[in-house]
Amino acid sequence: MLQNRVDPSGQLHAVSDRGALMGNRGILHNAENQIIRPWAHKSWVTCLLSYKNIKRSKPFSAGNYSELFFLDEATAFAAGHRPCSYCQRERSKLFKAAWLNANAPCTEQSDISMPKLDAQLHKERSLRGGTKITYQESVGTLPKGAMFAHNGSFFLASENGYLPWTFSGYGSAIDLSPTTSVSVLTPKSIVAAFTHGFQPYLHPSASV
Repeated sequence: MLQNRVDPSGQLHAVSDRGALMGNRGILHNAENQIIRPWAHKSWVTCLLSYKNIKRSKPFSAGNYSELFFLDEATAFAAGHRPCSYCQRERSKLFKAAWLNANAPCTEQSDISMPKLDAQLHKERSLRGGTKITYQESVGTLPKGAMFAHNGSFFLASENGYLPWTFSGYGSAIDLSPTTSVSVLTPKSIVAAFTHGFQPYLHPSASV
């Protein structure tokens, strides 16, 4: 089993659940299909599972990027990925517009390319060696779609409350005081985009 299922902290695991989105960070595996690096470039994207009948080689094929899988878009954003500009062109445009409106002065927005956006996300998501960057916030301040860690588990802030995350879906909401301090996983600038109205797609279990 390949180590290519991504949790909200961006770590890779070997589990059977595939998820709703694919993505990549470049070639992360060796000839034995073992993960040997946390990323190969700063353009961390999420892709559709299928696009225009394009057939890819077997996962982790030599010379091809390492296919990664996410439960849903909220999970991918928490890990620091953003929509692919090729297979999710319109989604990518919507995200970039929301991100710019939330994080950049109007006079500077035209100068921020996707590589520059990726560079900023990289500063917010990972340290050398793959350690996840988090920050503390009161859980009541988080917008819907943001993800956080609390007492050793991952959670989604949703319209149905704070939902525990697993590779197969979300569980029942837990009670947390709005003032509870949590470790936010979703990069700050993406949280800002959520606050300004951009909403990530969620796994169906989030609405049960």
